[in-house]
Amino acid sequence: MGTISERNARRVLLRELTIGAVNGLTWALVVALLRFNRWLLDVLIGLAMIINLTFAALSGVTIPLVVRRLGVDPALAGRVILTTVTGVVGFFAFLGLATRFLV
Repeated sequence: MGTISERNARRVLLRELTIGAVNGLTWALVVALLRFNRWLLDVLIGLAMIINLTFAALSGVTIPLVVRRLGVDPALAGRVILTTVTGVVGFFAFLGLATRFLV
């Protein structure tokens, strides 16, 4: 939509990172309330959610800027790239944390 430009990218990025972190923290607290009867698993799922939602916010700002600079319509390419980034980051965040702390 062209609302993110070189001029306001830093402000938008900071705002989106804050929103992503708060959103991740909120859902991490929801997971903590569900209780998997293993406190470490609750913490790892919460951390993975915070990491994933923060990276999603970061990607949601930077991908349109990069794709537009490459001469491609951000509305067409951005969705696919953002979905891939959030899937990969979420997968590796959870499995990486679980491997590091549970195995």
